[in-house]
This record gives sequence, structure tokens and C-alpha cells, in this order.
Amino acid sequence: MGIVLGIDVGGSTTKIVGLKGQNPFSMLQVRAADQVTSMYGAIGNLLSKNSLGPADVDKIYLTGVGASFIDEQIYDIETIKVDEFNAIGYGALRLTGLDEALVVSMGTGTAFVRAAKDGVTHLGGSGVGGGTIIGLSERMFGKSDVDAVLALAEKGNLGNVDLSVKDILSNNVLTLPADLTAANFGKIKSTASESDIALGIINMVFETAGMLTVFALRNDTIKNVVLTGTLATFPQAETVFSKFKKLVGLDFIIPEDAVFATALGATFC
Repeated sequence: MGIVLGIDVGGSTTKIVGLKGQNPFSMLQVRAADQVTSMYGAIGNLLSKNSLGPADVDKIYLTGVGASFIDEQIYDIETIKVDEFNAIGYGALRLTGLDEALVVSMGTGTAFVRAAKDGVTHLGGSGVGGGTIIGLSERMFGKSDVDAVLALAEKGNLGNVDLSVKDILSNNVLTLPADLTAANFGKIKSTASESDIALGIINMVFETAGMLTVFALRNDTIKNVVLTGTLATFPQAETVFSKFKKLVGLDFIIPEDAVFATALGATFC
């Protein structure tokens, strides 16, 4: 049938894409207690939903941090391990149709990859990412479910937690946008609600990724930045990165199916 599976085994979830030829026909993600369990669960789920069996699959392309735990041929299907950074880069180019871009992959942590059709370069990464949001949320108000944290953040007010440029400079001498953050959590109030704190945490993670992006491209000609990974789907992502677009002139792109970019990219490496 010419069916292949691209699987991104991440630190907290597994993303899987099924392709027939070069055309994706199914995408889903699964969370489980460990990477191996989530990977097998994702495969079983996708095959069941599409009335397929292991015999229908020609190849499996495996990537992500959890791929290191898999040494066997999965269900006796030819299993090929793919470098994660190559998968990140080529997946983003595939989703956007761009010839080159800086890819910011925001999962448990954040990776920065310079991608072009003639090659991919891993520029570095940050430990600030989705794991930061969940860890701090669990510690500060006892919520580790992403949907619950997002629901809280919808009602938050950054003015109750973050110190902005307008808080420390007179309007008469402003040389930066007044709403630019001067210090994350720099003026947190005793009256700050859980919603304010949840929004502050998410905002801090996205602003950190945004500034690292600016630094990464300071001496580069690339102007397109592709945001991928689970965090790219957060509603606050577009709000925060649109500010960076106005400030530094970079074009931040959140493609459809950004969550599955790395899994898709694994099949095109």
C-alpha cells in the first residue's frame, strides 16, 4: 500500500503521522507514563482508526528523544531512526513550502534549527519550554494539565505580574515600546490571581524563545521563523510573537499541524 509512519517520541507525548505515498492521511498524539508505552499506543491507535494492521506498513521512521529507548524493529516492520534536528528542520520546510527558515521547536524544551533545502544546522536550545510551564504551574497552583493551565491563563492580566517598560520609564523618554516586558514577574502583586500567574508563566516562556530567536538571527539573512511543537498551538503564541515581528521585523509563522512537524519531517529526511 506504500504506507509509512513518522513517529516523534518526545519527552512527554508521542506524535505520529501516517503517509500514503507522500500524502499524510492521519495524525494523532498520545500521552503515557513512559516513551515506549506512548509510542506503541500511538501506533496501535493510528492503525485501528484507519482499519490497518502492521502488515500494511512498509516502514517506520522514528525520531525524538524517546527514540533512544527503542532498539528493535517495531512489529517486524523496517524501523529507521532519524536525527531529530533534521526532522525538525525538514518538517517545518515541508509544512510551509519555504526554502529556508529558522525553526523554533517548542516542546518540553525549545530547540533552534536553521533549515535549508541543502542542509540543517542545530544552533542550540533552551531548557525553557512546555516542561517549564507544567512544572511551575504544578508547584504554584497544583495544576499539571495543559488544558487547565490554558483555561486559567485566558483570564489572566500580565499587568499584575510583569514589569513593563512603561513602569520604569517616563513617556517622555521612551525609546522602546511601552508594553515591552522589562522583567518577567518583576512586579508580581500579592493580589495576583492564579490566572495572572498562569499567563505570566506562559508569557515568560514565549518571550524567552522570542529573544533567543532574535539573537540566533542577528548575523543571518533569514527573516522567516517557523514555530513548531505543542506550544505553537497555544493562543498566547500568536500574541507574543506578533510583538516580536513588529519590534525586529522577523516573520513568525505558525503552520497548520505545527504539532506534527517533527514526525512528518522524519519521513522526508
